Amino acid sequence: MFTRATIRLTAAFATVQLLLFAAFAVGIYIFVTGTFDFDAAEADGEGAVNAAEQGFASLRTGLVTSYAVLFVIVPITSYLMARAALRPIRLSYERQERFVDGASHELRTPLSIIQGELELVTSRTRSVAEYENAIAISLEEIESLTQLTNDLLLLSHSEGRYPNSAMTTFALNELVLEATKQENSPRRPDGPPLAVTLGRPTMVTASRSLVLRAIVNIVDNALKFTPAGGEVTVTTDLVNGDPAITVTDTGIGMSRKGIAHASDRFWRADEARSRPGHGVGLALVRQIMDAHGGTLTITSTEGVGTTAQLVFPRRRA
Repeated sequence: MFTRATIRLTAAFATVQLLLFAAFAVGIYIFVTGTFDFDAAEADGEGAVNAAEQGFASLRTGLVTSYAVLFVIVPITSYLMARAALRPIRLSYERQERFVDGASHELRTPLSIIQGELELVTSRTRSVAEYENAIAISLEEIESLTQLTNDLLLLSHSEGRYPNSAMTTFALNELVLEATKQENSPRRPDGPPLAVTLGRPTMVTASRSLVLRAIVNIVDNALKFTPAGGEVTVTTDLVNGDPAITVTDTGIGMSRKGIAHASDRFWRADEARSRPGHGVGLALVRQIMDAHGGTLTITSTEGVGTTAQLVFPRRRA
């Protein structure tokens, strides 16, 4: 598809440029010959007229030669222009394809589990415990599907731009306490402890619900990949005068490749595939931070732990 589009665009660019150059060359020749004073040349004798004719012939030769050179160069430059023009569209199309492929895969897995459980319990009469177990597993997968659907809707939200009407000014420390309270309540008793250290109270102007979602995702990620003997710490502070949230864990850490792809949609490291999740949490955090003019920074060492920092601009443009 893009090959055909590139060829067509190249032909269009080349045709337009060659026509313009041809018109320019003809215009120059007509202007030169039209403004030349033949009467004065004839008065100077036959030699002056011959010299003028020779000059016109040299001009024609130069213009034709230049046009022939352009006839070779213009298609090349037109091809490069066509590729440059189509590159953003091609990248967008490839990202959309990867997004659809990833979403299809992530949606297919829980649906297959639900279908399998329901087919199993309906194949013959089961005990009450077996029915309850199948329902519990199906509800868990439905909850996962709901979470994934909500994340996908946020990820597809108009290139990360959110209306100003959604922006409010709120205390960052209070939001961090709310987020960590959410993460503490459903946490497994054998999970790592979650410590919170609040710095100077600061106000942030942003979408409160989206920032809450970003904090919850970062903290959930840290808890998910930290063993029971580890620890997760959430700290608020100022970084170069801007409000910041730092989440540090002593979990399994990430490789350089993992850090580079951590916020890619549906990307999951090999060591993370055995844990629950869909690979969209950090992608959503990155989009939320970009939408607010903030930054997400991740540093990590394999086997040591990971630090994720969210920095918000004090004043949002």
